[in-house]
Amino acid sequence: MGVFAGNVRIDERRLWDLLMEMARIGATPKGGVRRLTLSTVDKEGRDRFRALCEAEGLTVSVDAIGNMFARREGRDPARKPVMFGSHLDSQPSGGKFDGALGVLGGLEVIRTLNERGIETEAPLILCNWTDEEGSRFGHSLMGSGVWVGGIALEKAYALADTEGMTVGEALEQIGYKGDQPASAFAADAYFELHIEQGPILEAEEKTIGIVTGAQAMAWYDLALTGWESHAGTTPPSRRKDALVGAARVIDLVDRLMREQGEDGRGTVGYLAVEPNSRNVVPGKVTFSAEFRHPSDAVIDALDRRFETEARAIAADLKLDLSLSRIFRYPAQPFDPACVALVREAAARLGYPAREIVSGAGHDACAVARIIPTAMIFVPCKDGLSHNEAESILPEHAAAGAQVLFEAVLARANRVL
Repeated sequence: MGVFAGNVRIDERRLWDLLMEMARIGATPKGGVRRLTLSTVDKEGRDRFRALCEAEGLTVSVDAIGNMFARREGRDPARKPVMFGSHLDSQPSGGKFDGALGVLGGLEVIRTLNERGIETEAPLILCNWTDEEGSRFGHSLMGSGVWVGGIALEKAYALADTEGMTVGEALEQIGYKGDQPASAFAADAYFELHIEQGPILEAEEKTIGIVTGAQAMAWYDLALTGWESHAGTTPPSRRKDALVGAARVIDLVDRLMREQGEDGRGTVGYLAVEPNSRNVVPGKVTFSAEFRHPSDAVIDALDRRFETEARAIAADLKLDLSLSRIFRYPAQPFDPACVALVREAAARLGYPAREIVSGAGHDACAVARIIPTAMIFVPCKDGLSHNEAESILPEHAAAGAQVLFEAVLARANRVL
C-alpha cells in the first residue's frame, strides 16, 4: 500500500517559510547563518526545532551526544522505524540550506502526513544530528559517528574548540547532553535530503540528484615547528620558518589533488600562524589537510604519499612535523533498494533527475555503515555552499521534500 503524489503534495510555501524562519536564528549580515554546533545559537535552533516537533505531536528524545530524535508512531509499533533528517549546525560563515533543508524538509513531510491524517505502518523518526560540520571541534559527522559506533563517546566529549571548551562541557552548557544512550537503535532505513553543494545538477538542469554513494575521504591535523626569530636580523641560513614549510605542504596538497584530474579533491582550510607578527619569522604553524576521491585505492595512495612527502619537506627545512590522521572514511555505497525508492519517486513525479556520487560527507555516510540509506540532492546556485551566498529555489526545495515524502512513505508502508 502507498500514498503518492497524485493525491498528496507537500506545501511549498509552508516549507519555504519554515526555512526562512530557521535562517533568522544565527543570521549574518551577508545573508547566511552562523550556528556553530553546541553554541547558544545552536541551542536556540534546537529549542525551536523541538517546539515545532512537539506541536506536531512528535515525541522528542535526546541522546548523550546531543542527537535529537522526533518520533511519530506507526500502526505497527513492532516495526523498525524509518529515519530521515540531517543537521542544523552550520559553518562559521554558512548558508541557510546546508543541513537545514533535510531537517525542515523532514518536518514538512510530518506536517503533510498529519494534515492529511495519514498513518504509516512503521514509526517515523526525524533526526537532527549533532556537529555534522566539524568546524568548531575539528571532527565532522561527530553525532552520527558516535551513534553508529565509529567514534567513542568519551573521545568525542574530550574534543576541544580553539577556546579550550570541550564537547562534553558545551553539551552541559546548552542543556543538550541527553539521557538516552548515544548508540544506534534498530531502524529500517534512513533518508537524507540535502543541497548538492556542487555544480552538476544546476549545469545539467536536473531537479533531483539520486545519490548512489559518497566518496572516500581522509582528514589530517598538522603542526610544523621551527624557530621564532627577528625578521630583519635573521639571514636565510639561520631561518627555520614554519610558514614556509606550511606553504610547501599546502602546495603538495594541491599538486597531489590535481594529479587525480577532475575527480581529485585536496584542501587546506584551516591555518594558524604563531606568533602571527609581521616582523617575526613564524615559529609554529598549525593547519588542516584533507583529500577526497571516489576510489578507496586512490585515497590509500594519497595517504601514503602525503605523509612521506610532507615529512621530506619538513626535514629539508629542518622543521619538526606533527602529522596525525583524524579519520579515514572509505567510499560508502548507499543501499540499492533505498536508492531505487528515490529513483522511482523522481520518475513518478516527473522531475528531471540523474544519479550522482556525493562529493561531500554527510551524516548519511556514517548511518549507511549500519542501516540501509539513501540521499536526495537538489541544485544550489552556482554549486556554492559553505558560503553565506548559498542559494536554492523554493521549487527545488519543495521537489526534494516531495521525493523525500514519497520515499519515506513507500518504505514505511512496504510489505514485509
